[in-house]
Amino acid sequence: MTQTQRHTALLIALLALGALWLQVHVGLARSPGRTVFEELWRLGRYFTILTNLMVAVSFAMIAAGHRAQPWWLAAVTLWILIVAIVYHGLLARPLEGLRWWSDMAVHTFVPIAVGLWWLALAPKDGLVPRHALWWLLWPLGYVSYALIRGEIDGRHPYFFIDPHEVGWSGVGLWCLALGVSFWLGGLGMVALGRLLSRPSPPAGDAPDGPQVR
Repeated sequence: MTQTQRHTALLIALLALGALWLQVHVGLARSPGRTVFEELWRLGRYFTILTNLMVAVSFAMIAAGHRAQPWWLAAVTLWILIVAIVYHGLLARPLEGLRWWSDMAVHTFVPIAVGLWWLALAPKDGLVPRHALWWLLWPLGYVSYALIRGEIDGRHPYFFIDPHEVGWSGVGLWCLALGVSFWLGGLGMVALGRLLSRPSPPAGDAPDGPQVR
């Protein structure tokens, strides 16, 4: 990794950690009787929080000099973009003050920063269509975790995976629709990554074509 990649990765890691800290701070301010552990446990049910944590760890490792594999960088980018798309498409609500900043940080600022970093600086070689299927494992694993946890403690983080609100058939349909959408998004990332990693032709070379005599 170059110095530019590492330094910008450090900024993204700090942004993600700051966004997570702000979420904890806002939660504790709204419920002063809750302990930090209880607030962390509450936040741990959300895909947004867990994926932002994944971003923070991944980019901190890049900043420390570890070379992340292109397929993993594309995966983390896709997952944090999913956070932004689902939030702004299905879940966004009017907020004010610090709550607005905390929601925007994890749902908008971090995804934009990661997306721009991936476009400009991430290695993209070796991406193939099967990666789009592999990248579904985290959303599918999360849904399983959220459903099991929700049935145990009675709280489901999102309406579309709440069987008490949309029914089990509704949960299945939502998961299918989102899964197909994420798979298509993954295929789009593979195609974009392969396009951006394609070497440019040497200067002065002209494309083959009919010659005019």
